[in-house]
Amino acid sequence: MKQVKDIRARYWYMVQSITNHWTTRYLQEAIKLDHYGKHGALANNFTATLPAPEASEVKSMLKDPYIFDMLTFTDQYNERDVEIGLVSHVEKFLIEMGAGFAFMGRQYHIEVSGDDYYIDILMYNTFLHRYLVIELKDTEFMPEYIGKLNFYCSAVDDILCREGDNRTIGLLLCKTKDRIKAEYALRDIQKPIGISDYELGQALPKDFRGSLPTIEEIEKELEMK
Repeated sequence: MKQVKDIRARYWYMVQSITNHWTTRYLQEAIKLDHYGKHGALANNFTATLPAPEASEVKSMLKDPYIFDMLTFTDQYNERDVEIGLVSHVEKFLIEMGAGFAFMGRQYHIEVSGDDYYIDILMYNTFLHRYLVIELKDTEFMPEYIGKLNFYCSAVDDILCREGDNRTIGLLLCKTKDRIKAEYALRDIQKPIGISDYELGQALPKDFRGSLPTIEEIEKELEMK
């Protein structure tokens, strides 16, 4: 494992590992990708849209990037493939999202003015007492994505929130983002929204996968011993 010499970084990794139940493998990957150096990289408008204590809580709950190493794709994929993969690994997905998150549904249906809309992933955080609307994109960030997410947050606030719930927050997950474009897109948005990158596990190259033994070959080899 790569050595972390900065005492502040070591303490941060220790707290994150305990709070978010990181596995040894995940911790190794987090250190390799310098999560400590990037943990303030989440593009967001929380300071402008939430009271100071809430803004700080939400910022500490979300991160950038998210690593979905339980998902690997050998060919082209889209956001629906990622959605389905996350739902099929929902326990690992919840661990990656962090403490207090509950999964509410994929393609969650809401109706606005007689029209049907479907939220990619809807979650609820029991510590923050607020919904989290997640939109997945298999491309780099584009400013127009924010308008749709802002719309969904408004709808969830009006339709789903009950007494005691705090304002819904939105999280846009993209392959990559340009920080300046993201900050411009968020500047005058009234709903609290964060923009983060996500990374998938590394799939084996096709030529390498083809050289691996099949299950039948492994079983046959074991029977001979």
